[in-house]
Order: sequence, then C-alpha cells, then structure tokens
Amino acid sequence: MTELLYLYDHYLKEFDAKIIEILEPNSIVLDRTAFYPKGGGQPSDRGRILLQDGSTFEVVDSSKDGIVAHTLSTQIERSRLGQSVHCLIDWPLRYSHMRHHTALHILSGVVFLKFGARITGGQIYSDRARLDFALDNLGKDRVDVIASDANKVVSENHEVKTYWMSSEEAHNSKDLHRLSADLLPKGLDKLRIVDIVGFDAQLDGGTHVAKTGEVGSIKITKTQNKGKENKRIEIVLS
Repeated sequence: MTELLYLYDHYLKEFDAKIIEILEPNSIVLDRTAFYPKGGGQPSDRGRILLQDGSTFEVVDSSKDGIVAHTLSTQIERSRLGQSVHCLIDWPLRYSHMRHHTALHILSGVVFLKFGARITGGQIYSDRARLDFALDNLGKDRVDVIASDANKVVSENHEVKTYWMSSEEAHNSKDLHRLSADLLPKGLDKLRIVDIVGFDAQLDGGTHVAKTGEVGSIKITKTQNKGKENKRIEIVLS
C-alpha cells in the first residue's frame, strides 16, 4: 500500500521513497508518493525520480486505481525493484493546479450558496479551469455576481484546511456535497473535507493552496450552455 503524502502536505516538493513494484517497463509503484494521480478533474503531477547511481527518470503521468502507478518517459530495468529513490515534483505545475483547484472551490461555493446549483463536471488545466453546473440560468447579471463574490473570498485571504470525516457522516452532511449524486465517491470508510474557513467546505481529494489570497484574481473568460439545465463557466487566474 502506497502512503499518499499529497493528501497531507500539498507543499511537499521532494521526498524519498522505494520502488516496490514494476508494473510495466515504464510504470512503477512507490511505497510513498507526493505525485498527485490524475482524478477528480485535476491532472497528474509531473517530475523526476533520481536513483542512487545518478540515473534520472522523468515522471510524465500518474494514475490511481487501487494503486498509484507512476508512468516514466523511458523504460526502467527490473533490477531497480527495491531500490531507494529521491523524487522531485514539478513545482510550478503543481502550484498552478493548486491555485486553480482552490479557485474552483471558491467558484462552486459561490454558485451553490447563491443559486443552490451542484457540479456536473469540471477540469483543471495548467493555465485555466472550468466547472459545469446544474443551472438553468447563467445570464450576465449572475456572471457578474459570481465573479465579484469569488474575488471577495480571494481578497479576504481565508485559511484553507483539510480534515477527514466518516463516510456516513459526510454523506449525511448535504452541504458538503458539490457533485451531482452519481459523481459522489462510493465504497470509502472516510472522506476528506477541504474547508475554506469561514466560507465553505466540500468533499475533495485534490491539492490546494493554504490561503485563498494565493489564488490571485479570478476572471470568468467564457460561459457556455451545455444543455437546458447545464451551464459551463471557464476561468483564468492572474
């Protein structure tokens, strides 16, 4: 079982680990990892793995399906199994994901608190992000209110913290749910909460900044009608 360091320290830029499995010639499992595996709309981290003999492997992707598989840009020999490694996260990319993910929490919090709309989909990129909402009306007046309220939360520089809650308690706390019912995680004993203190808390497993002020200015660059009651908002940060 891999220890998931990214769940507890979002600012961890490097760490030591051991190769415990080689799944494919270019795919390995570590005993502990800070590489965020793609999921929940957040892309995978990238970075490097350094071996004790000076060999370096680029991590180009990671995914989680029971285990965290780290995809390398080149093949690795099976003789490396069991070796200790030092890992470096591509920090500018990770930090961009953190800022955008926190911005989406602010955006979804505003839309939920103002209009009661839940998330139907979303995606984070290195330079922008988007969310889809179960919302029937997204006129200019609403867009202006959402942008203004979101940037107010940024300027107030709220603390962003995480904690855990039993699955039963979390599922009974409806205010924590931003995803449509069919998108909620299932089969877990406990769920992770991301709390923008004094504003809004949501179920989430991604990485975030420590204060909303780190997000920067949120600009809504595009809105789209994705269906009768499904609207998309795209944002960029500055």
